[in-house]
Amino acid sequence: MSSDIGVSSGRVTRSGGARATGVPERASDGPARTSDRGAATRGALLAAARDVFCESGFAQAAVTDIVAKAGASVGSLYHHFNGKADLYLTLFEEFQAGQQERTREAINAVREAGETDPMRQFIAGAGAYLDGCLEERDVARLFISGDGPPGFDRVMRQRLNKWARRNAALFHTADGGTDEALVTVLTGAMAGAVSEISLMNDESAARDHAAKIMAIVGTIRNPGTEQP
Repeated sequence: MSSDIGVSSGRVTRSGGARATGVPERASDGPARTSDRGAATRGALLAAARDVFCESGFAQAAVTDIVAKAGASVGSLYHHFNGKADLYLTLFEEFQAGQQERTREAINAVREAGETDPMRQFIAGAGAYLDGCLEERDVARLFISGDGPPGFDRVMRQRLNKWARRNAALFHTADGGTDEALVTVLTGAMAGAVSEISLMNDESAARDHAAKIMAIVGTIRNPGTEQP
């Protein structure tokens, strides 16, 4: 029941299945999969996949290794997922959901504390995102390693661009629009920061590097304020 994923005309496609755009087709959830036992099996498979992917990389990871580590069967894996790529993408989506929540909470916290400067709010959210990469550096490193399903690099770029655009919405130009140049700068800065700190082995050095990056980002002109 394995599915092959390839890139054709800029799209990720699944041979013998429905066309997908950007992310391979995901297994649908049915009533049986909401049971406690099913949820436990699914969780065990994801945890095992995370360990195996982080240790061996996506290309070298074997489905048999994942199910053995999870104490499950190959059949149970394909009951919950469409294969190795689906496991990888599910881990990515769960990581990003956690990152989005970290960012939201950090921005809300500084707002509630009375911070109204959009750049300071952005710094709080971006800092929380980098903290998440540091706390889960093995997973963050996996996703930026370039060793993922075909087409995943595009998915990664799109997600980071979406994140940066969402946070750039904190800023407004005089006509109420979005400063596209600022979006480009912030996206590039965050992409570089995520890559650098995720690849650093020394956590203390990585945190120091992240703090310095965010301090530099904080000096970027806020387009909504008058320059001194």
